[in-house]
Amino acid sequence: MPYAYDPELLPWIPRIPRLSIVDIEQTRRDEMGMFAGMPKYVPPAPFETRDLTVPGPSNAPDVLIRVYAPANRAGVLPGLVYIHPGGFVLGGIDLSTDDAAAIAVEVGAVVVSVEYRLAPEHPFPAGLEDCYAALTWTAANAADLGIDPDRLAVGGESAGGGLSAAVALLARDRGGPPLCFQLLGVPELDDRLDTPSMRAFTDTPIWHRPNAELSWDYYLGKGVRGTDGVSPYAAPARAEDLSGLPPAYVTACEFDPLRDEGLAYAQRLIQAGVPTELHHYPGTFHGSTVITDARVTQRMTTARTTALRHALHPTP
Repeated sequence: MPYAYDPELLPWIPRIPRLSIVDIEQTRRDEMGMFAGMPKYVPPAPFETRDLTVPGPSNAPDVLIRVYAPANRAGVLPGLVYIHPGGFVLGGIDLSTDDAAAIAVEVGAVVVSVEYRLAPEHPFPAGLEDCYAALTWTAANAADLGIDPDRLAVGGESAGGGLSAAVALLARDRGGPPLCFQLLGVPELDDRLDTPSMRAFTDTPIWHRPNAELSWDYYLGKGVRGTDGVSPYAAPARAEDLSGLPPAYVTACEFDPLRDEGLAYAQRLIQAGVPTELHHYPGTFHGSTVITDARVTQRMTTARTTALRHALHPTP
């Protein structure tokens, strides 16, 4: 069906590969080259990275993390545990360098990017528990990382946004590290796939209903999505109580099957008394921020940077 995409995005759409996760192994082999022709992030200032292996969940492998920080920083900085996108089945810290580096440099933060285990080989709760283990390790080692433990946040995009919401729920319910903020970019939150946007957008670029169905089947196990008893830590839209969660920043794209679950989750956060900022961007689609030169993308990234600065560098 035709969509009223932003005019600056239109010329790029034919150059975007039609992403399908039917053959997940082939898609993983191809993913590094899928968006090779898109504009790349050029940091306005230098940054440093280092890779570390931290203890994983009980009876599970250790977790690889990559720490990003502005070069020549002075004093402690806020911290953000960053969880990459990929529908629970794709992606990794190598593919998420631009986002993590941009946050580190432009916000002024230490970013801990997590290489969590992927489905279907490692279904729920493996990836989530890896992310939570990275959060608890980061909080316990804040001094060595140069992080102010009172300014620790979690965030990500797409599946990373959904996992960030789940990590925030776990931290609240387990009495884990206190979080000052959650960044939920176009989050994947609801396995029931019953919103108007999820029903309508079956052929949109990058993400569409067929991919969403497979994503949840891989993550939960075939035949589980949409049934009773799915954990709210797997699908945070199912959480009955959203009170006591950290302030949130939520984004949604107009032509994204995930649009309505993000909007609904933000509304429920507000109703639960959680300070929440919500942005809906007309004319955009899931992942359209890869088109970095478009003005709508620049507005999206500027707004995200501003929100993170306000949350992580609060004025007295």
